[in-house]
Amino acid sequence: MTSRRPHAGQEGPYAQGASEPDGTFEAAVEQLADPLNDPLPGQHTSPWFRAETGQPDDVARQTPRTAAQEPVEPSGEWYDPEGYRRDWYGPQGPESGPAAGTVQGTAVIPGPGAPAPVPGAPAPGPVRSVTDVSPVQGDETVALRTADTRRAARPAGSDAPEPALGHLSTGGEPPSTGGRAERRRAARGRGRRRGEPRRAAEAGAPAEPAAPMSRLEARRAARAAKDSPAVVASRVVGEVFITFGVLMLLFVTYQLWWTNIRADQIAGRETNKIQDDWANGERSPGVFAPGQGFAIMHIPKLDVVAPIAEGIDKEKVLDRGMIGHYAEGKLKTAMPSAKQGNFAVAGHRNTHGEPFRYINRLEPGDPIVIETQDAYYTYEMASILPQTSPSNVAVIDEVPPGSGFTGPGRYITLTTCTPEFTSTYRMIVWGKMVDERPRSKGKPDALVG
Repeated sequence: MTSRRPHAGQEGPYAQGASEPDGTFEAAVEQLADPLNDPLPGQHTSPWFRAETGQPDDVARQTPRTAAQEPVEPSGEWYDPEGYRRDWYGPQGPESGPAAGTVQGTAVIPGPGAPAPVPGAPAPGPVRSVTDVSPVQGDETVALRTADTRRAARPAGSDAPEPALGHLSTGGEPPSTGGRAERRRAARGRGRRRGEPRRAAEAGAPAEPAAPMSRLEARRAARAAKDSPAVVASRVVGEVFITFGVLMLLFVTYQLWWTNIRADQIAGRETNKIQDDWANGERSPGVFAPGQGFAIMHIPKLDVVAPIAEGIDKEKVLDRGMIGHYAEGKLKTAMPSAKQGNFAVAGHRNTHGEPFRYINRLEPGDPIVIETQDAYYTYEMASILPQTSPSNVAVIDEVPPGSGFTGPGRYITLTTCTPEFTSTYRMIVWGKMVDERPRSKGKPDALVG
């Protein structure tokens, strides 16, 4: 580049009268391709410096000019922002370029078709302030923009609110333009379901603080949080039924399982005691006290071995797993050792040892052995009465009706409850004595086999 030559009257190294003649400097300037990109000495190429002040753009922006001030005349150094934008971002259409007569900072931007200003000439028309600029069109097509270049100012003296500026950098929604897209967004906002705010809160979005409730609203909310009487009553009824069900389950377990265990233990101890007394000679045939064991019944087919006690008391005899002998009042029956009579006994069919649970399986001819201190008495099953009334006491007579016996003899009668797990009726089994064997001769064949 050709150096600038001094003019007449100047002092210093560029004083007039140097080696080159006049007009050389002007010819060199005219040969420059772009005076903006190839500035003269002392000028600035950065867009952050303003032509009229020589200061950075951010410093000059702090003292914006108003429309009431005098127009600014460039001081010989003028730079074209539109040309600078074209050089950096390419050609700009009429939509993306600034409107005619707008200002960027304090530099005047001529509109399309306006004559290019001449350096040193005054700016055409008055200069408007920064707040009097029109909105930038097509801002979304610009790669990098500062806040000032994106700011859409209001016309001078207008009360319209300033448009939002941070939606491109902060992620907010763009200003409402009243277009189709804006109406669709508004419609989606009105149609949002009630559960979407909760999902937004769960996703991490900040929730709006709840408005404080009044005292009346707080009382209503507290009453609504309390359970109604119907709910409380239903819970109480449910707990009662659950408790009752647990108690019933425990009772059934006790009746069907634990009573049998306890009765078997008691009956086993009583059987051992009777046998020990017989071995020691401490017992003698005769009259026995109520609840006292005096004999042992064997039913080989049913694998039954149970002690026989005097009386049919439920607590003292039957519930202890023993078989009771009818021996009181009108229900008194003969003993096995009697030469004639009916030896009648009773026992539980279910629970408490249930010694007569399966007597319905006996068939005619099956042996029933009564063991005493002196002898073994063997009976054979003769007949069965599946069901009869509990008040039918004739079944234990000396010659029971319905048993098939026609005259006096030595008989045995077994009585128990039926159906199972109830005491509504009685089941009767009859038998006839077929053998009497002293203990000295050993056990009968029914027990040996």
